Amino acid sequence: MRIGIVCPYSFDVPGGVQNHVMDLAEALIALGHEVSVLAPADEDSPLPEYVVSAGRAVPLPYNGSVARIAFGPVSTARVRRWITNGDFDVLHVHEPLTLSLSLLAVLSARGPVVATFHTAMTRSRVLAAAQGVLQIVLERITARIAVSALARKVQVEHMDGGAVEIPNGVAVAKFADAEPLPGWPGECAAGTGGTLGFLGRFTEARKGFPVLRDAFVALAATRPGLRLLVAGPGDPDDLYDQFPAELHEQITFLGLVSEADKARMLRSVHLYVAPNTGGESFGMILTEALAAGTTVIASDLDAFRRVLDGGRAGRLFPTGDPVGLRDVLAELLDDPAARATLSACGDQVVANFDWPVVARRVLEVYAAAIEATDGRVIDQEWVGLS
Repeated sequence: MRIGIVCPYSFDVPGGVQNHVMDLAEALIALGHEVSVLAPADEDSPLPEYVVSAGRAVPLPYNGSVARIAFGPVSTARVRRWITNGDFDVLHVHEPLTLSLSLLAVLSARGPVVATFHTAMTRSRVLAAAQGVLQIVLERITARIAVSALARKVQVEHMDGGAVEIPNGVAVAKFADAEPLPGWPGECAAGTGGTLGFLGRFTEARKGFPVLRDAFVALAATRPGLRLLVAGPGDPDDLYDQFPAELHEQITFLGLVSEADKARMLRSVHLYVAPNTGGESFGMILTEALAAGTTVIASDLDAFRRVLDGGRAGRLFPTGDPVGLRDVLAELLDDPAARATLSACGDQVVANFDWPVVARRVLEVYAAAIEATDGRVIDQEWVGLS
């Protein structure tokens, strides 16, 4: 099968959707399919051979964060040329309701279109301003995929249609086989020691880092060997300034990490903490931590609760509550048997997210979309964005 996949967000900046697109493409290629990915990226950016650059992206506020997207006449021309040259059996776009390559690809498509919706956002000024165009986009989508029950609920209640729920995948072996960073995770004896991990934008409010910070500071007062390993974008001074000077030696900041080093980072901690306060429709980092065999502690968001099987595969704490987080951290750091039980359940849960399993489910949606269009060519004429 010839498959075209469109990523709306720039490959120059790491992100959950970008990683999802790359992993899906590689899983489909491993299953014997021909795949081309179109994504924003600087012309000189190092890209996988299956990725075609659509040019430099620009920042756009979206869903409480900043997305880097490509849009406009030049992008439109590149999208159309890529679709024509690709002669795809199916076109798979991600987040088609953002003003991005995905939306342009839907409007330029002439065959079956599958769309994956990652977020559970129901309102935005950008979406409201482009409501007429978005209705055309929705009408041109043959089949929809939602990565979570929340994202699917948005499709049913706000987008006039249903969606097949297929979760984000994770390359389980890549994380399970990764080597810990040198010197980590270290000792975790009762009453002392232990290593906590956090990955993400620590300056972004919805990631909840202040909740972890307060819990760490309180816990470090009674556990002098406690350490915190942080990875993600940001200025080191902005991180360390949040903590008392006497704790700085117990905190290590890795900065931005590659996918390989992310796996090593997750293998280097006793407990991975996801203190997010909202805006999450799935929880990709949770499945990656589970794949690494790391015990997960997460805020009690609906999306996180679903990934962790209601708390069977990881411990949940009240969202936004540093005292509740501190208590859970102390309990699990002192109870290796409980950590082992949670990790064993996590192994069972994450097997359902392994990319070969997920990719086969996506292929079933492709087949249904192709059958539904029955070889018909969709009228490509549209106005307003060319």
